[in-house]
Amino acid sequence: MPDTAPPDLPRRAADVHDRGFVRVRGARENNLRSVDVDVPRDSIVAFTGVSGSGKSSLAFGTIYAEAQRRFLESVAPYARRLIAQGGTPHVDGISGLPPAVALQQRRGAPSSRSTVGTVTTLSNSMRMLFSRAGTYPEGASRLESDSFSPNTAAGACPRCHGLGVAHEVTEASAVHDPTSSIREGAITAWPGAWQGKNLRDVTAVLGYDIDRPWRELPQADRDWLLFTDEQPVVEVVPQRDRVAKPYKGRFWSARAFVLHTLADSQSETQRAKVLRFVESGPCALCGGSGLTRAALAVTFAGRTIAELNSLPLAELGDVLRPTASLTSASAAVSNASSGEVTEVAVTLASDLLARTTVLDDLGLGYLSLGRATPSLSPGEMQRLRIATQLRSGLFGVVYVLDEPSAGLHPADAEPLVAVLEELRASGNSVFVVEHDMSIVRRADWVVDVGPGAGSEGGAVLYSGPVAGLAEVERSVTRRFLVPWSDAPVRTSERRRPDGVLALRSVSRHNLHDVDVEVPRGVLTAVTGVSGSGKSTLVGGVLADTATDFDGIDRVVEVDQRPIGRTPRSNLATYTGLFDAVRSVFASTDEAVVRGYTAGRFSFNVVGGRCDVCQGEGSVSVELLFLPGSYAPCPECHGARYNAETLEVRWNDRSIADVLAMTVAEAAGFLRGVPAASRALETLREVGLGYLRLGQPATELSGGEAQRIKLATELQRVRTGRTLYLLDEPTTGLHPADVELLVAQLQGLVDGGDTVVVVEHHMGVVAAADHVIDMGPAGGDGGGRVVASGTPELVAASPHSRTAPYLAAALADR
Repeated sequence: MPDTAPPDLPRRAADVHDRGFVRVRGARENNLRSVDVDVPRDSIVAFTGVSGSGKSSLAFGTIYAEAQRRFLESVAPYARRLIAQGGTPHVDGISGLPPAVALQQRRGAPSSRSTVGTVTTLSNSMRMLFSRAGTYPEGASRLESDSFSPNTAAGACPRCHGLGVAHEVTEASAVHDPTSSIREGAITAWPGAWQGKNLRDVTAVLGYDIDRPWRELPQADRDWLLFTDEQPVVEVVPQRDRVAKPYKGRFWSARAFVLHTLADSQSETQRAKVLRFVESGPCALCGGSGLTRAALAVTFAGRTIAELNSLPLAELGDVLRPTASLTSASAAVSNASSGEVTEVAVTLASDLLARTTVLDDLGLGYLSLGRATPSLSPGEMQRLRIATQLRSGLFGVVYVLDEPSAGLHPADAEPLVAVLEELRASGNSVFVVEHDMSIVRRADWVVDVGPGAGSEGGAVLYSGPVAGLAEVERSVTRRFLVPWSDAPVRTSERRRPDGVLALRSVSRHNLHDVDVEVPRGVLTAVTGVSGSGKSTLVGGVLADTATDFDGIDRVVEVDQRPIGRTPRSNLATYTGLFDAVRSVFASTDEAVVRGYTAGRFSFNVVGGRCDVCQGEGSVSVELLFLPGSYAPCPECHGARYNAETLEVRWNDRSIADVLAMTVAEAAGFLRGVPAASRALETLREVGLGYLRLGQPATELSGGEAQRIKLATELQRVRTGRTLYLLDEPTTGLHPADVELLVAQLQGLVDGGDTVVVVEHHMGVVAAADHVIDMGPAGGDGGGRVVASGTPELVAASPHSRTAPYLAAALADR
C-alpha cells in the first residue's frame, strides 16, 4: 500500500483550522451575490442590514437550509416524504456546518386547543404531576395523565368536547321575531329555501298551528319545537302543488338542526350562519376548563389543574416552590397518604419550577399555561421556543433565530441576552438576525449585509468583531451602533392636541376600571412591558369606540396580518396599482386590434393566463420516494401568461416583465401612469423599493405586510378626521427603515389625522408628541396607566419601567 501520510497531513491541519468557523462559499440565494463569508462557531453572531438586504437569505435560506438538507439526507427516502422540506440552497459549498435548529417568527394554524402549555410541553409535566402526585378524593382511583388533558377522549368534557365553551340554543337566539308565525319564518334558526318549507309543512302535519303568532303558542309547544331530540317522520301532502307527490318528511328541532350543522357540516359558510342562532359561553358542566369532573376533583396544593393552568407563570412558580424545595430524604419519610410530598412530586415540581423560571426570566411571567397561542404575538411565540430549547440540553448545535427581541420591552432585553449567552455557554452557536442594536452590541461577531435592499444589497460588507463595523463606510448599520443613536431626530416642536378621546372606566382583560385620555391630532406612543395591556387598550377598546367621539370619522387599524393567504395575492394586486397597469396594456394598439380587455392581463382569469400552470408560474413535480417540489412552468417559464398575451407590449415590455420589476424599477417605468406612479412612490417612501410587484403575499414578512397596508392608506385622500392605530410597526425594521416609517407617521399627523402606536422602540417613542405608559408589570400586575404626558414627562416618572430607557434616548437626541 502506498504511503499517504505526507499529503494527508496538510489536509488534517486544515480541518483543525476550519473547526472554528462555518465557511460559506458562493451563496446565491435570492439576492445574494455569490457571497463568501466565514462565521465563527460557539459564538453569538448577529446578522444585520436593512430590510431586504439579504441577511435572512444568508442565515436562514443558506446556512440553516443547507444544515437541514444534510440532516434529511440521512433519513430513509420513504420517511423523507413525510417531512416538510425546503429546496436546496443555491451555494457552491459550506464547510464546518453543525446541525442547526431554526426559531423563526411564524404562526401555526390557529387553534384554541394550542396553548402555552402545549407549545412548551409544560402541560405534559403538569398532567403527570396531577396523575402521580395529586390529592384524590377518598375512594377515587388514580387517573392516567391523559385524563387531565382536554384534548383527549379520556379528559375532554362530554358537553363541550374539551373546548371549554358551550354553544346553547335558546328561545331568544332561535326566534328573533316572536310576533311572526311559523309560516312567516318565526324560527329563524331553521334553514331557508326548500328545507325550511319542508320543516314548516312537517310541523303542520304534526298538528301545530303554523299561522298563529309565535308568542301566542303554548310554552310546551314552543319548547318542543325548539329543543326536542325527537325526529318523527310523517307523510307530507303538498297542498298547493298538484304535480308534486306525497313524501316522507323528518322533523328537526331548532337546536337539533343547529348542533348537527356545527358538528357535521364541512362548509364554513354554513357553520358561521348557524352560529348566529346560538349563545356561546363557558360550559356549565366543566366551568370552562374543558375537563371531566373526575379530573377536576383531583388537586395539588389545594388547587385543580384548571386553576393552576390559569395562573400567571410567575404565580405558578410560587405554588410549586414549596414542594420543589423538599429534599428527597424528607419526601421519603413524609406521610405517604399524600402524593404531594413524595419523591415523584419533588422531581416533577422541581422540573416545572425550573422551566417556568426560564420563561419568567424572558419576560413571559404574565402568561398562563392555558393561554391560547393564537392570542400570542410572533415575538412571544419565539421566546417560548427559545425557553424550550434552553432546557433541551443540546450540545454543538447552531441556533438560527429571527429577531428574538421582537415585541420585547427594553427592560426585558437583558434577560434575553442572558438566555442567548447560556445557549452559547452550553456549547452551541447562536446566529441571530436582529435589528435591535442593544442586542447586536452584545454579540461576539457581526455580519453586515447590504448596502441596500433587493438588487442593491446581497453583499457582505463586514464580518468580524462588532467594534470593527464602525470603520465600514458603506454600512448603513454602523451609525446606529453608537448607543441610542437609533432615535429618529425631530425637527419640530411637540404638537398640541386639538381635543381628547376620553375612555372612562375601561375594563377588558387585565384592564380594570381604567381612565385613559388619548389626545387627538397628535402622534401618541403607548408603551409598557409585554402583557401590560397596551394592545388591549389600543387594538381593542380604542378601536371599538373611537368613532363615537367628535372629530373622528374613520378608524384604520394597520396590523401585521398577511395581505393575502395564497401566492395569487401580491403587492400589485393589494395596492390596486395592477388595475392601472392592466388598463395601460389593454389600451395599446395591439390589444385593441385583438379585442383584449383589461381582464385579459390578469393571471387569475381564463383566457390570458397560462393554461398549464393556471397563472401560478410554477407546477408541482411529484417524485417517487422523494419530496415533491415546484419547478417553473414548462409552457410559460414562470411568466404566468400564455404566449398570445405576452405578445402585447407597452414601451417594449410585456405584462410579465412589469410584474418582475422591483418597486424602484417600476416607479421609473410607470412614471407616466398617475394611478400606478402614486402608489409606487408611496411604497418607496415606506422603504419597500426592493420588493417585486409580483412577489407573492405568502413570501412577505409581517413588517412588510404592515408597511404595504400603510402605503395603501397613504394614497387615500386625507380628511384630517382619521384615527390610525398601529401595533408595533417597527417590528422587522432596520433603524434606517424606522426613520422612513416615522417620517410617514409624522406626515399623517401634519395632515390633521391622529396616530396612536403601540411601541417598544425608544426612538419612535422619543419622536412622539404624547406617551401613555402602561404597567407597571405584565398580566394581573399591569393594566394601569403608570405615566402619561410628553416624552420628557414620562421619562422623569419614578414608577415607570420605560422611563430610564426613554430618558437615555432623549439624552442623545
